[in-house]
Amino acid sequence: MNRTLITLAMALSVAAPAMADEALAKSKNCMACHAVDKKLVGPAYKDVAKKYAGQKDAEATLVSHVLKGSKDVWGPVPMPANANVTEAEAKKLVAWVLSLK
Repeated sequence: MNRTLITLAMALSVAAPAMADEALAKSKNCMACHAVDKKLVGPAYKDVAKKYAGQKDAEATLVSHVLKGSKDVWGPVPMPANANVTEAEAKKLVAWVLSLK
């Protein structure tokens, strides 16, 4: 019984942050253009994580893209700035995206 509860608690502690960050992405309207595993208007978040894997400046670059927008990074469709996202929220969202595999 105790082993089952410990396993359940560990599973929830790992899943909860990921779900919270996905919930934040939904609440900030990021998911209108992005999905975790497929291209919509913008790239899939898993593709973003792959592209920026191992890059030292990945977090700063992506936070800037969220806050200020970007163009010509993933093709001709520009990413508009998200005025509804604070810098702290952008950092949280980017950390979540970069953690995806």
